[in-house]
Amino acid sequence: MAALLRSARLLKCSPAVLLQVFGNSRHVSAAGRLYSEAVGTTRAGLCVQTVPGRLNVNSLSSYRLTLPCVSCRQYGVVPEQSGLVKDEPSVAVRSKQAQQFDWALAKLDSSVRRTGRVTKTLLLRIFHDICRTGYPSGNQALLLLRSCGSLLPEVPLAERVELSQQIWDKLQELGTTYDVSHYNALLKTYLQNEFRFSPTDFLAKMESANVQPNRVTYQRLIAAYCEVGDIEGASTILGFMKSKDLPITEAVFNSLVTGHARAGDMDSAEGILSVMKSAGIEPGPDTYLSLLNVYAEKGDIAKIKQTLETVENADILLMDRDLMQVVFSLTKASHQQHVPEIVERMRHERGYVPDAMNLCLSLITHGHEETAFSVLKSFTGLLVESQTSDSPDLGNFFLRHCANMDKPVENIVGFCKDLKDSGLHSSPLQFTLQCALEAKKTGMAVELMRSMKEEGLPLRPHYFCPLFTHYQKDKNIPGTLQALRAMQELGVASDFDTFSIYILPSFPSVDSARTSLKEAGIDVDGNILIAAELRTEASRGNLAGLFSLMSSPALPNIDLSAFRASLISGFRGFHNVELMAKITELLYKDPRFNSADPETSENVAYFLYNLIDSLNETEVHSKEEQIREYFGLLKNMNISISLNIFRGIRNILESYQVPELVKDVLALVDKKENGLETDATLLRGLEGKLSFLEKTLAELKAEGKPASSTLKKVITVLCSEERLERALELKTQYETDMTPAAYATLINLCCRHDNAEEALKLKMELARKDSEATLDAQKYVALVRVLSKHGKLEEAIDMLKEMKEKDVQLRESTIGLLTLTMNTAAMKGDANTIRRLQETIFTLGLAKPSSNLCSPLISCYLESENYAGAFDATVEVQKQYNQMPKIHDLICGLVENGDAELLQKVMEFLSQERGEMMMLYDLYFAFLQTGRYKEARKIIETPGLRARPTRVQWFAEKCIAAQQMEPLENMVDMTVKLFECDRDDMYHYLLRLCKETNDWQKAEATWMKMQEENLAPRERTLRLLADILKNNDKEVPFEVPEVWFEEVKGQPEMFLEQEIKSSPMVQAAPRKRVAASPPKEATVDDYRLKLLSLCKKGKAQEANDILKEAESMGMVLSPAPYDTLIKTLLASGNIEDAMAVKNMSLFKSLTPSMNSLFSLCSEDIDSAVELLESFYIQNTENQKSSISFVFRKVLDANNDAVLDKLSAMAERLCNHFASYRAATDLFLIYLDTGRTEEAKFLLQRCAAVNEQKDTMFTYMLRAAQQPGQAAKIKALSELIPDFTEKENIFSHLVKCYGLDKDFSSAKALYERMQVEGVKADELTLKRLAQLYKEAGATVPFEEPPESFRFYADKLNKQRSESMEPADN
Repeated sequence: MAALLRSARLLKCSPAVLLQVFGNSRHVSAAGRLYSEAVGTTRAGLCVQTVPGRLNVNSLSSYRLTLPCVSCRQYGVVPEQSGLVKDEPSVAVRSKQAQQFDWALAKLDSSVRRTGRVTKTLLLRIFHDICRTGYPSGNQALLLLRSCGSLLPEVPLAERVELSQQIWDKLQELGTTYDVSHYNALLKTYLQNEFRFSPTDFLAKMESANVQPNRVTYQRLIAAYCEVGDIEGASTILGFMKSKDLPITEAVFNSLVTGHARAGDMDSAEGILSVMKSAGIEPGPDTYLSLLNVYAEKGDIAKIKQTLETVENADILLMDRDLMQVVFSLTKASHQQHVPEIVERMRHERGYVPDAMNLCLSLITHGHEETAFSVLKSFTGLLVESQTSDSPDLGNFFLRHCANMDKPVENIVGFCKDLKDSGLHSSPLQFTLQCALEAKKTGMAVELMRSMKEEGLPLRPHYFCPLFTHYQKDKNIPGTLQALRAMQELGVASDFDTFSIYILPSFPSVDSARTSLKEAGIDVDGNILIAAELRTEASRGNLAGLFSLMSSPALPNIDLSAFRASLISGFRGFHNVELMAKITELLYKDPRFNSADPETSENVAYFLYNLIDSLNETEVHSKEEQIREYFGLLKNMNISISLNIFRGIRNILESYQVPELVKDVLALVDKKENGLETDATLLRGLEGKLSFLEKTLAELKAEGKPASSTLKKVITVLCSEERLERALELKTQYETDMTPAAYATLINLCCRHDNAEEALKLKMELARKDSEATLDAQKYVALVRVLSKHGKLEEAIDMLKEMKEKDVQLRESTIGLLTLTMNTAAMKGDANTIRRLQETIFTLGLAKPSSNLCSPLISCYLESENYAGAFDATVEVQKQYNQMPKIHDLICGLVENGDAELLQKVMEFLSQERGEMMMLYDLYFAFLQTGRYKEARKIIETPGLRARPTRVQWFAEKCIAAQQMEPLENMVDMTVKLFECDRDDMYHYLLRLCKETNDWQKAEATWMKMQEENLAPRERTLRLLADILKNNDKEVPFEVPEVWFEEVKGQPEMFLEQEIKSSPMVQAAPRKRVAASPPKEATVDDYRLKLLSLCKKGKAQEANDILKEAESMGMVLSPAPYDTLIKTLLASGNIEDAMAVKNMSLFKSLTPSMNSLFSLCSEDIDSAVELLESFYIQNTENQKSSISFVFRKVLDANNDAVLDKLSAMAERLCNHFASYRAATDLFLIYLDTGRTEEAKFLLQRCAAVNEQKDTMFTYMLRAAQQPGQAAKIKALSELIPDFTEKENIFSHLVKCYGLDKDFSSAKALYERMQVEGVKADELTLKRLAQLYKEAGATVPFEEPPESFRFYADKLNKQRSESMEPADN
């Protein structure tokens, strides 16, 4: 191809002949408009409007392309891809790469979302961080290269090019392999930065690197030729594209408009529009924008106005961003006089302000700050409207960039005066001074301060701090003295902080500072110099000089807080412990250092705590003897600390595994410690087997003894096994011993078996026996469901009324059952039953109106295609209950039926009730769903419409579930210009559907569109695309990011099970036999393992004997055995031995839950709460320590007073200290002990518990390992529905039902999964099939043929491959 271009002069071909479009022209045109360009750059060929404001990863590509205005000479050359490729990185390095890409992506995305641009500082920071790994990935390289163009409006073009070259060369040196997407990105960067390069050499370098150009490459090379007016070169590439059957997109035509104009042939430029039409492509907004830009370069304002009128008449929408391109082109061509006419035409759409700001920045960068200021003043009115403070600060970005670009000070001062006089900025000069100081522009800063003084503005000492910092780094004493002299000339006095932090460190010593200041004739307050000297000596660790200063009677009063940080820094070395103790004694006894409260010693106590807290674990271990000596000297000096401070220091030392030091700290505490007592708690016994219970029941009856309790247990076991007939027989046989609880259990079983008659009969018997007896909410709703299903509506309503009378509260799960009940009626078309149930439920206040509860009434009419009735029902539901369910289905039905009149009524109603934007989305999705794509495009291009991610995701998921490619693909194409639309998300949805349908051709076409859009996809998107191509034996045209290890989060239990089973200790445990005591040669680890094993088996006394034996041999065990043994002893009621073990471990690291448990057992509630609270406050970064054991013991003891205080503590920690573990533990304990209402109220008071999803998932994992836990998992999913995906919840429930042999519940769950469209994995289906077969029922699906282990391993592998960093 490169050789072909070199001989281009030999070709004589007309562009009109070559411009033939292949495929669907409309689709091609839409794809062509995926190109975009940032405001304030030179107009290019591949350029189309984009709704402004948002970048996402895609935003790196969604700002408009710029091509250079170059001659055919002085070309640059693309860097050659050469050098050795490094070894493949390890998994750990790949993990770091993935983390870095997500971090970089988030940073860049956040920057462009807010401002529409990125800064050079941020880009360089990301670049250097990526390089430090030594193995930058291809995706990281792509992200960096695409950020070096028009997204840097504050950086001159030459610097942008240099930066892109630096990134390319460095990443190549580090072993990055470049593919065609990288060359395309570099090519676009050259074009955006007006860099002169040779297209032929560019292609030659690609060929030498064995990288084949694609359509995007050719399109951009055409644009490059057109920018310099080389139509012949562009025609050559067009001919080559035609020979390759590559489609000619709208972007190519746009480039040709520019090319003909730059060649001086305006007639041909204008004629391109006719050529497009003959080729089947209607000129779009980008084509007209290309024409407007070339008119702007000529300064032809008449043609510009004429073209704008043509655009308006053609019903084509040009955004404000497009007009800003025209403004930039006019200004660069020195036709600024026409700018106001274009600015007046702007409509100030959403996103106008950040785009206008970027235009101003580009104009300043190119030397047109006067025009930029006029543009700034045109949109300050919008900023004033959004200003929330009384002190306006509009124009900050403008002033900062002027300072950074070294604009003349007199011009900047003029801008500042104009802004202040206009009331747009309260302190423009001060802000500009700050910018000059930050940029280290000393001359500009001093001139600005002089202007401030002339204006009568106050000058503060801290204004000079950045200058002093700059001089301090270089130890520039003359510069420091010059700045001090300038301060004096301007009448600014230096204060204590300025002198100690910024001035003195520049001098080698305090004496040299005094001498230099005196020689320079600079006067300084004596007290300030002494105080600054004190801080300086402390920070330098000159303890002798510091003690001398502090001991001097001439030293003024200075509070410890003024130099605490410096003193800690000097103390950390522990080089002279004796001097440290003397200085501490001075602080303790001299009132000059404790101005706040000289009578207390807390100042020194907190200092000691902060000193120990500042040391890391290594420092504490290496200086253990010096620290011990220091505390000993303090003890000899009669220095004491409070018990709270001791606890804080103790916690730090214990966490560093130096418990012996705690003794020395304890010596400083006043001898008023409280003793700790414990009391016992009882264990609940185990229930016997069913046969044993029935035998016991018969014996009790024969002896004439009460049998109610045993009967209730028998019925409970029978109900769990779904043995209805046997349970009813026992009920008849022992009717006199039936309790309300037994009746309730039996009623629930009848409802599960759909036996309405028996259920109602039992309920009536219960009411006769005990009119006050109350069922729980689930059983009442089960009754309502079965009664209404069998035509007993009045009886069902009576049940609802009884719920209200007896104050029975509905939970989310029971509300879901009500919805299911009404949906059953909807399928029968029974609107009357639905209305009666809804009215009763809402009138009685049993549940608040919700979309789910209200939807059955609408569904009832939609099923019979009675759309007028459905609309009337929608209006009725909205007015009565403020809900609007099933609106999408209603609109789709009306669109398909063509009922325009009723549709208009629905839209007016929606606009009135939900707002115009939500109404537009409803209509847009309906048009997409029904294939009205032309109408849908008009809706989504409505000016001011912005992306609603949740709504877009809803429709995308709907399309994926139904495998509807066409509407999803059209939505992706149409939203390219939608404000704040995450383009990676959109393409990920499309690729997910390609994966579902195994459509690799569509996936490959999607990849091409992503390149055209200049999208930097996330790794999950690349892996998904690569997977599709690999599965179809196709070549992957990019580097595939490797999967890296991630914490198990939101994954099934098999990961956890596999990890546990692979543990050597777990594997060894079954083979170990516990002896009475270890052999004589046993080690500390042997004793520890033996003790833990005995505790696990509940053999507390034997474990205690093992511990005593270890202690007698002088062995020191780790903290875990002590905690475990104490728990076991307390559980067995052995308080004395538990206390003895605690005393044995006095200086060992007991967990806070253990210490607090002893406090609770001794009825010292306040101490327990204080201990727990201080622990969590001091460890906010490490929330792994659980106190579930404490909460469980308190709940088992039914101690409400203690529970109230602990609950208040947990809420306080959560809401005031961002420490969520205690509240989360309490919530899960409530859930585990069946206290669902308490758990619900706790969630309402501590909303952050909802976000502790990892802990919730761990709880579900553990619960699913034991029988009888399904109700707990269901309760958790009802209270926190989104703690993990539905698939995970349902799979764990199926596992629980399998353990419980609960076929009926599993069957109901499977039916629910079918209704809700939840797809079960093969392992779940295997478990369900086994339950069906064991129950003798027909399996309603094809049973997976392999073993359980096979599908467990398969699922494990699949999810391991799909694990990736979370995007958010």
